[in-house]
Amino acid sequence: MHFVRSMGALAAVTLCSCGPAWSQAYPAKPARVVIVFPPGGATDIVGRIAFQKVGEQMNQQFIIDNRAGAGGTIGAAFVAKSPPDGYTLMVYSATLIANAHMYKKLPYDALKDFTGITPVARLVGMLCVHPSMPVRTVQDLIALAKARSGEISYGTAGVGAFQHLSTSLFANMAGINIVHVPYKGGGPASIATAAGEVQMILTPISEVLPHLNSNRVRPIAVSSDTRTTQFPDLPTIGETVKGYDFISWMGTFAPAGTPRPIIDRLNAELKKAVADPAVASNLNSQSLDPMHMSPEEFGKLLRSEYDKYEKVVKLSGAQIQ
Repeated sequence: MHFVRSMGALAAVTLCSCGPAWSQAYPAKPARVVIVFPPGGATDIVGRIAFQKVGEQMNQQFIIDNRAGAGGTIGAAFVAKSPPDGYTLMVYSATLIANAHMYKKLPYDALKDFTGITPVARLVGMLCVHPSMPVRTVQDLIALAKARSGEISYGTAGVGAFQHLSTSLFANMAGINIVHVPYKGGGPASIATAAGEVQMILTPISEVLPHLNSNRVRPIAVSSDTRTTQFPDLPTIGETVKGYDFISWMGTFAPAGTPRPIIDRLNAELKKAVADPAVASNLNSQSLDPMHMSPEEFGKLLRSEYDKYEKVVKLSGAQIQ
Protein backbone atom coordinates (compact mmCIF):
# COMPACT_ATOMS: atom_id res chain seq x y z
CA MET A 1 0.00 0.00 0.00
CA HIS A 2 2.86 2.33 0.91
CA PHE A 3 4.50 1.39 -2.39
CA VAL A 4 1.35 2.34 -4.35
CA ARG A 5 1.16 5.74 -2.64
CA SER A 6 4.82 6.37 -3.40
CA MET A 7 4.33 5.49 -7.06
CA GLY A 8 1.33 7.84 -7.22
CA ALA A 9 3.35 10.66 -5.72
CA LEU A 10 6.19 10.00 -8.16
CA ALA A 11 3.75 10.11 -11.09
CA ALA A 12 2.33 13.42 -9.86
CA VAL A 13 5.81 14.93 -9.58
CA THR A 14 6.68 13.66 -13.05
CA LEU A 15 3.53 15.19 -14.57
CA CYS A 16 4.10 18.53 -12.86
CA SER A 17 7.73 18.73 -13.88
CA CYS A 18 7.20 17.83 -17.52
CA GLY A 19 5.57 21.19 -18.42
CA PRO A 20 8.74 23.21 -19.07
CA ALA A 21 10.39 20.26 -20.82
CA TRP A 22 7.32 19.79 -22.99
CA SER A 23 7.41 23.46 -23.92
CA GLN A 24 11.11 23.33 -24.77
CA ALA A 25 10.64 20.22 -26.91
CA TYR A 26 7.75 21.82 -28.81
CA PRO A 27 7.49 21.80 -31.75
CA ALA A 28 9.14 18.44 -32.47
CA LYS A 29 7.47 18.17 -35.89
CA PRO A 30 5.73 20.48 -38.40
CA ALA A 31 2.51 22.09 -37.17
CA ARG A 32 -0.63 22.80 -39.19
CA VAL A 33 -2.04 26.34 -39.19
CA VAL A 34 -5.66 26.29 -40.34
CA ILE A 35 -6.71 29.58 -41.91
CA VAL A 36 -10.49 29.51 -42.14
CA PHE A 37 -10.75 31.76 -45.22
CA PRO A 38 -9.28 31.41 -48.75
CA PRO A 39 -5.90 32.77 -49.86
CA GLY A 40 -5.78 36.50 -50.53
CA GLY A 41 -8.00 37.71 -47.72
CA ALA A 42 -6.85 39.67 -44.67
CA THR A 43 -6.98 36.63 -42.36
CA ASP A 44 -4.83 34.66 -44.79
CA ILE A 45 -2.35 37.52 -45.18
CA VAL A 46 -1.96 37.94 -41.42
CA GLY A 47 -1.62 34.22 -40.76
CA ARG A 48 1.05 33.73 -43.41
CA ILE A 49 3.10 36.76 -42.34
CA ALA A 50 3.00 35.85 -38.63
CA PHE A 51 3.63 32.12 -38.86
CA GLN A 52 6.35 32.39 -41.46
CA LYS A 53 8.28 34.41 -38.89
CA VAL A 54 7.34 32.06 -36.02
CA GLY A 55 8.61 29.14 -38.10
CA GLU A 56 11.93 30.91 -38.63
CA GLN A 57 12.20 31.67 -34.92
CA MET A 58 11.36 28.11 -33.81
CA ASN A 59 13.27 26.40 -36.63
CA GLN A 60 10.22 24.36 -37.58
CA GLN A 61 7.57 24.38 -40.31
CA PHE A 62 4.15 25.89 -39.66
CA ILE A 63 2.23 24.69 -42.70
CA ILE A 64 -0.65 26.88 -43.87
CA ASP A 65 -3.88 24.97 -44.54
CA ASN A 66 -6.72 27.08 -45.99
CA ARG A 67 -10.02 25.45 -45.02
CA ALA A 68 -12.63 27.89 -46.22
CA GLY A 69 -16.39 27.88 -46.29
CA ALA A 70 -19.52 28.85 -44.33
CA GLY A 71 -18.01 32.02 -42.89
CA GLY A 72 -15.04 30.13 -41.45
CA THR A 73 -17.13 27.57 -39.56
CA ILE A 74 -15.82 24.62 -41.60
CA GLY A 75 -12.21 25.30 -40.64
CA ALA A 76 -13.17 26.08 -37.04
CA ALA A 77 -15.09 22.80 -36.71
CA PHE A 78 -12.02 20.90 -37.93
CA VAL A 79 -9.76 22.61 -35.39
CA ALA A 80 -12.23 22.14 -32.52
CA LYS A 81 -12.12 18.37 -33.11
CA SER A 82 -8.34 18.20 -33.55
CA PRO A 83 -6.01 16.80 -30.85
CA PRO A 84 -5.08 19.53 -28.33
CA ASP A 85 -1.35 18.96 -28.73
CA GLY A 86 -0.22 22.24 -30.31
CA TYR A 87 0.16 20.75 -33.78
CA THR A 88 -3.15 22.10 -35.11
CA LEU A 89 -3.63 25.85 -34.73
CA MET A 90 -6.13 28.31 -36.18
CA VAL A 91 -6.14 31.87 -37.47
CA TYR A 92 -9.58 33.47 -37.39
CA SER A 93 -11.05 36.95 -37.17
CA ALA A 94 -13.74 38.35 -34.88
CA THR A 95 -16.14 36.52 -37.20
CA LEU A 96 -15.57 33.53 -34.91
CA ILE A 97 -17.52 35.42 -32.24
CA ALA A 98 -20.03 36.98 -34.63
CA ASN A 99 -20.98 33.56 -36.01
CA ALA A 100 -22.07 32.45 -32.55
CA HIS A 101 -24.96 34.90 -32.96
CA MET A 102 -25.49 34.35 -36.69
CA TYR A 103 -25.95 30.59 -36.74
CA LYS A 104 -28.72 28.85 -34.84
CA LYS A 105 -26.49 25.81 -34.39
CA LEU A 106 -22.73 25.34 -34.72
CA PRO A 107 -20.66 22.13 -34.31
CA TYR A 108 -18.53 23.89 -31.67
CA ASP A 109 -18.75 26.50 -28.92
CA ALA A 110 -16.89 29.67 -29.93
CA LEU A 111 -15.77 30.43 -26.37
CA LYS A 112 -15.36 26.97 -24.84
CA ASP A 113 -13.84 24.85 -27.62
CA PHE A 114 -10.80 27.04 -28.35
CA THR A 115 -8.00 28.60 -26.36
CA GLY A 116 -7.11 32.09 -27.56
CA ILE A 117 -3.34 32.48 -27.89
CA THR A 118 -3.16 36.15 -28.92
CA PRO A 119 -4.55 38.60 -31.47
CA VAL A 120 -1.97 39.33 -34.16
CA ALA A 121 -3.37 42.33 -36.01
CA ARG A 122 -6.04 45.01 -35.78
CA LEU A 123 -7.78 45.88 -39.01
CA VAL A 124 -9.85 48.73 -40.41
CA GLY A 125 -12.27 48.42 -43.29
CA MET A 126 -12.46 50.50 -46.46
CA LEU A 127 -15.66 51.26 -48.35
CA CYS A 128 -14.97 50.99 -52.08
CA VAL A 129 -17.09 51.07 -55.22
CA HIS A 130 -16.51 49.94 -58.79
CA PRO A 131 -15.26 52.90 -60.91
CA SER A 132 -18.42 52.73 -63.02
CA MET A 133 -20.44 53.90 -60.01
CA PRO A 134 -21.23 57.66 -60.21
CA VAL A 135 -20.31 58.26 -56.57
CA ARG A 136 -17.27 59.71 -54.81
CA THR A 137 -18.49 60.21 -51.25
CA VAL A 138 -20.54 58.34 -48.66
CA GLN A 139 -23.27 60.93 -49.13
CA ASP A 140 -23.29 60.25 -52.90
CA LEU A 141 -23.52 56.50 -52.28
CA ILE A 142 -26.41 56.82 -49.84
CA ALA A 143 -28.31 59.09 -52.24
CA LEU A 144 -27.82 56.68 -55.14
CA ALA A 145 -28.79 53.67 -53.02
CA LYS A 146 -32.01 55.42 -52.00
CA ALA A 147 -32.77 56.31 -55.63
CA ARG A 148 -32.00 52.74 -56.77
CA SER A 149 -33.32 50.83 -53.75
CA GLY A 150 -32.57 47.10 -53.90
CA GLU A 151 -30.44 47.42 -57.05
CA ILE A 152 -26.93 47.99 -55.69
CA SER A 153 -25.08 44.85 -54.58
CA TYR A 154 -22.15 44.39 -52.21
CA GLY A 155 -19.68 41.51 -51.91
CA THR A 156 -18.75 39.70 -48.70
CA ALA A 157 -16.76 36.72 -47.44
CA GLY A 158 -20.04 35.13 -46.37
CA VAL A 159 -22.79 35.49 -43.80
CA GLY A 160 -21.40 36.95 -40.57
CA ALA A 161 -18.05 37.94 -42.07
CA PHE A 162 -16.51 41.39 -41.55
CA GLN A 163 -17.87 42.60 -44.91
CA HIS A 164 -21.39 41.39 -44.15
CA LEU A 165 -21.74 42.83 -40.65
CA SER A 166 -19.95 46.10 -41.38
CA THR A 167 -22.01 46.73 -44.53
CA SER A 168 -25.38 45.65 -43.18
CA LEU A 169 -24.76 47.82 -40.11
CA PHE A 170 -23.90 50.72 -42.42
CA ALA A 171 -27.03 50.11 -44.50
CA ASN A 172 -29.19 49.95 -41.37
CA MET A 173 -27.78 53.19 -39.95
CA ALA A 174 -27.93 54.97 -43.35
CA GLY A 175 -31.46 53.75 -44.09
CA ILE A 176 -30.66 52.12 -47.43
CA ASN A 177 -31.60 48.81 -49.05
CA ILE A 178 -28.68 47.04 -50.79
CA VAL A 179 -28.22 43.43 -51.91
CA HIS A 180 -25.86 40.98 -50.17
CA VAL A 181 -23.77 38.73 -52.46
CA PRO A 182 -21.64 36.24 -50.48
CA TYR A 183 -18.40 34.79 -51.84
CA LYS A 184 -16.04 32.17 -50.41
CA GLY A 185 -13.69 34.76 -48.93
CA GLY A 186 -12.69 38.41 -48.79
CA GLY A 187 -10.18 37.94 -51.62
CA PRO A 188 -12.78 36.60 -54.09
CA ALA A 189 -15.28 39.27 -53.00
CA SER A 190 -12.72 42.02 -53.65
CA ILE A 191 -11.91 40.57 -57.06
CA ALA A 192 -15.63 40.47 -57.85
CA THR A 193 -15.92 44.16 -56.97
CA ALA A 194 -12.94 45.05 -59.16
CA ALA A 195 -14.52 43.06 -62.00
CA GLY A 196 -17.87 44.81 -61.60
CA GLU A 197 -19.80 41.68 -60.56
CA VAL A 198 -20.92 43.67 -57.51
CA GLN A 199 -20.96 47.44 -57.19
CA MET A 200 -19.44 47.95 -53.74
CA ILE A 201 -17.57 46.37 -50.84
CA LEU A 202 -16.69 47.33 -47.28
CA THR A 203 -13.75 45.12 -46.47
CA PRO A 204 -10.38 45.09 -44.66
CA ILE A 205 -8.07 47.54 -46.43
CA SER A 206 -5.47 44.83 -47.09
CA GLU A 207 -7.91 42.96 -49.32
CA VAL A 208 -8.49 45.83 -51.75
CA LEU A 209 -4.97 47.28 -51.87
CA PRO A 210 -4.02 45.52 -55.16
CA HIS A 211 -7.21 46.83 -56.79
CA LEU A 212 -6.69 50.33 -55.37
CA ASN A 213 -3.20 50.40 -56.85
CA SER A 214 -4.52 49.36 -60.26
CA ASN A 215 -7.46 51.82 -60.04
CA ARG A 216 -9.98 49.00 -60.39
CA VAL A 217 -11.92 50.16 -57.33
CA ARG A 218 -12.59 53.65 -55.99
CA PRO A 219 -12.09 54.28 -52.24
CA ILE A 220 -14.87 56.20 -50.51
CA ALA A 221 -14.24 56.02 -46.76
CA VAL A 222 -12.80 53.97 -43.88
CA SER A 223 -14.75 52.15 -41.18
CA SER A 224 -12.87 53.32 -38.06
CA ASP A 225 -13.96 56.27 -35.93
CA THR A 226 -10.78 58.17 -36.85
CA ARG A 227 -8.94 58.51 -40.16
CA THR A 228 -6.07 56.09 -40.79
CA THR A 229 -2.40 57.05 -40.94
CA GLN A 230 -2.06 55.15 -44.24
CA PHE A 231 -4.94 57.08 -45.90
CA PRO A 232 -5.20 60.40 -44.02
CA ASP A 233 -7.18 62.12 -46.78
CA LEU A 234 -9.89 59.46 -46.83
CA PRO A 235 -12.83 60.37 -44.56
CA THR A 236 -14.49 58.00 -42.12
CA ILE A 237 -17.98 56.66 -42.71
CA GLY A 238 -18.86 58.15 -39.33
CA GLU A 239 -18.22 61.66 -40.66
CA THR A 240 -21.43 61.19 -42.69
CA VAL A 241 -23.27 58.45 -40.77
CA LYS A 242 -22.94 59.67 -37.19
CA GLY A 243 -21.89 57.02 -34.69
CA TYR A 244 -20.69 54.47 -37.24
CA ASP A 245 -17.51 52.62 -36.19
CA PHE A 246 -16.53 49.08 -37.16
CA ILE A 247 -13.06 47.54 -36.75
CA SER A 248 -11.88 43.99 -36.18
CA TRP A 249 -8.89 41.81 -35.32
CA MET A 250 -7.19 38.61 -36.46
CA GLY A 251 -6.36 36.12 -33.73
CA THR A 252 -4.58 32.81 -33.20
CA PHE A 253 -6.21 29.86 -31.45
CA ALA A 254 -5.57 26.28 -30.37
CA PRO A 255 -8.09 23.54 -29.48
CA ALA A 256 -9.30 23.75 -25.88
CA GLY A 257 -7.16 21.61 -23.59
CA THR A 258 -3.87 22.39 -25.32
CA PRO A 259 -1.19 22.33 -22.56
CA ARG A 260 -0.55 25.77 -21.08
CA PRO A 261 3.25 25.57 -21.61
CA ILE A 262 2.61 25.25 -25.36
CA ILE A 263 0.13 28.14 -25.35
CA ASP A 264 2.66 30.30 -23.47
CA ARG A 265 5.46 29.34 -25.86
CA LEU A 266 3.37 30.23 -28.91
CA ASN A 267 2.23 33.47 -27.28
CA ALA A 268 5.85 34.48 -26.65
CA GLU A 269 6.94 33.58 -30.19
CA LEU A 270 4.02 35.50 -31.74
CA LYS A 271 4.84 38.51 -29.56
CA LYS A 272 8.41 38.38 -30.81
CA ALA A 273 7.22 37.93 -34.41
CA VAL A 274 4.86 40.93 -34.57
CA ALA A 275 7.46 43.10 -32.83
CA ASP A 276 10.00 42.30 -35.55
CA PRO A 277 10.52 45.48 -37.62
CA ALA A 278 10.19 43.66 -40.94
CA VAL A 279 6.97 41.90 -39.89
CA ALA A 280 5.50 45.10 -38.43
CA SER A 281 6.39 46.98 -41.61
CA ASN A 282 4.84 44.23 -43.74
CA LEU A 283 1.62 44.36 -41.73
CA ASN A 284 1.54 48.16 -41.81
CA SER A 285 2.01 48.11 -45.59
CA GLN A 286 -1.20 46.07 -45.72
CA SER A 287 -2.89 48.67 -43.47
CA LEU A 288 -2.87 46.20 -40.57
CA ASP A 289 -1.71 47.19 -37.10
CA PRO A 290 0.42 44.63 -35.18
CA MET A 291 -1.32 43.44 -32.01
CA HIS A 292 -0.45 41.24 -29.02
CA MET A 293 -2.11 40.21 -25.75
CA SER A 294 -1.56 37.62 -23.05
CA PRO A 295 -3.91 34.61 -23.21
CA GLU A 296 -5.80 36.06 -20.22
CA GLU A 297 -6.20 39.46 -21.88
CA PHE A 298 -7.32 37.83 -25.11
CA GLY A 299 -9.84 35.73 -23.17
CA LYS A 300 -11.34 38.89 -21.68
CA LEU A 301 -11.49 40.49 -25.15
CA LEU A 302 -13.30 37.44 -26.56
CA ARG A 303 -15.91 37.56 -23.82
CA SER A 304 -16.51 41.30 -24.28
CA GLU A 305 -16.64 40.86 -28.06
CA TYR A 306 -19.24 38.12 -27.58
CA ASP A 307 -21.57 40.65 -25.95
CA LYS A 308 -20.72 43.38 -28.47
CA TYR A 309 -21.41 41.21 -31.51
CA GLU A 310 -24.70 40.04 -30.11
CA LYS A 311 -25.82 43.69 -30.25
CA VAL A 312 -24.17 44.37 -33.64
CA VAL A 313 -25.84 41.36 -35.26
CA LYS A 314 -29.26 42.42 -33.95
CA LEU A 315 -28.78 46.07 -34.93
CA SER A 316 -27.45 45.23 -38.39
CA GLY A 317 -30.39 42.97 -39.16
CA ALA A 318 -27.91 40.45 -40.58
CA GLN A 319 -29.10 36.85 -40.52
CA ILE A 320 -28.48 33.50 -42.15
CA GLN A 321 -29.95 33.41 -45.63
